[in-house]
Amino acid sequence: MRRRILYTMIAMLMAVGGLLGIPLSVIAWWWVADSAHQLMDSRLKTISDQIIRQAEMGEHLNNAVIDSESIRLMLPEDGRLTLRYQDVNGKPASTSIGADITDATMSDSIGLGAAGTLILEIPMDTVRNDQLAAVGIVCLVVAGSMAAGTVTAAVTAGRIADPLIDLADRSEAMARGDFRSRWKTYGIDELDRVSRALGDANAEIALRLEREGEIVGDVSHQIRSRLTAIQLRLDELSLHDDPAVVSEAEAALGQVDRLAAELDELVAASRDEPAQPGSVDVSSLIMTLVSDFDSAFTAEGRTLSVSFSGDAVARSAGPGRLREAVSVLVDNALQHGSGECRISVSDLKGDMLRITVADEGTGVADDVATDIFRRGFSGGAGNGVGLSLARALVEADGGRLELTSRRPPVFAIVVPAATDRDDDAPKDANAATRVGSRRDRVPHR
Repeated sequence: MRRRILYTMIAMLMAVGGLLGIPLSVIAWWWVADSAHQLMDSRLKTISDQIIRQAEMGEHLNNAVIDSESIRLMLPEDGRLTLRYQDVNGKPASTSIGADITDATMSDSIGLGAAGTLILEIPMDTVRNDQLAAVGIVCLVVAGSMAAGTVTAAVTAGRIADPLIDLADRSEAMARGDFRSRWKTYGIDELDRVSRALGDANAEIALRLEREGEIVGDVSHQIRSRLTAIQLRLDELSLHDDPAVVSEAEAALGQVDRLAAELDELVAASRDEPAQPGSVDVSSLIMTLVSDFDSAFTAEGRTLSVSFSGDAVARSAGPGRLREAVSVLVDNALQHGSGECRISVSDLKGDMLRITVADEGTGVADDVATDIFRRGFSGGAGNGVGLSLARALVEADGGRLELTSRRPPVFAIVVPAATDRDDDAPKDANAATRVGSRRDRVPHR
């Protein structure tokens, strides 16, 4: 911006310099020529008075009545005076006094009536030199004015651009979550108003985030307490004599473990705690989801199928993110779709992995297709959070979630694939989220 302001002001200075400099140069050129003519006219009047006095108002002029030395003193430097008259015989005659000029001249004349005519000449080179000097002075003045204007423009551009750059840097810091920056004033009313407004917004956002952090901490504590109670009761059920009851209790405990792990990820995300990306076995993750949803689809008289192609290993900093995103799509297919729900996992070129969820329902209407990922928008009986949350979770891992087909509906998740598997990284998504072998408590931070 500094450069743009500086270039604009310099362009204006050049335009003003051209508009003033050219006419001033022309005026200076004419003024020098006019001054030369006025000087010559003044000298001619003085010389003519002198010549007339020397001739004592004689009817005829000749060399005898003219004092050449006194006349020579009145001539300009390098000037020449020519006296044209008629001699006693009535024939034209002339007398020259001064320098011998061979080049172009500037001349002026004055009549002496019947006595004759005086012609004063000076070299044109002398006039041209004075004209060029005058034009040069005008150019120097214009150039000096432009130089001073350029310095002023640079100072003004800096005075305007520097506060704007500082405001932009502080705004970027605020966008990154740094709310410690102080918002200062710059002595420019408009910028000071912007700085005060951003400072107020900075304080308000920091206060709200602090409150949200406190709420997240309180909610996580309450949820963990309830999960602990649920876990203890499920542990008791796992000791039941009925194998079916034990199986359901074990499945419920697994869900509690996954919920606890996802709660840890959400709390860490709210605190901006960085996580190291690791390998996630997508096949195990999908099969776990299938087992969770299979009974619900069976109750609706529908089927849930899955197919794999390739390694089916993703790279993610939070295994719960991908599982939750796929879970949202499968749940939407259960709630709003019909027929068979198909989950397909395949490798793509460029070290990417694609997961598609499709069903045989009526699909997504054209007028709402562009809004289904907007938070709070629902095309049915939902609350409008699921798809928005799923897209946010996928994008947090560097992937994307798109509606690739409206009728029948097909949602596709594309995430980075794990290229180098770490032997220490868990291949099983359940193992990655399992808190431990013991089920006597929910882990707390």
